[in-house]
Amino acid sequence: MLINLKYFASVRESLGGGEQAALPAGVETVGQVRAWLQSRGEPWASTLAQGRALRMACNQRMCDASAPVADGDEIAFFPPVTGG
Repeated sequence: MLINLKYFASVRESLGGGEQAALPAGVETVGQVRAWLQSRGEPWASTLAQGRALRMACNQRMCDASAPVADGDEIAFFPPVTGG
């Protein structure tokens, strides 16, 4: 499954603007995408750490970790408050 990842605000400063990624088998939710990204090591591990307050969106709609992910989806990660 191929998805598009977008990073905003302080997450963007650490990880860049985004990337396209092929998900391994078994990664089926936004929370699992976050965990998979963390498993890549630094800087993903600290930037997307579970204790860190982050918002997530799937196809430009706010979601929680249980939201399903489909081929071609856009998954975004950003801090709770971002400036405009």
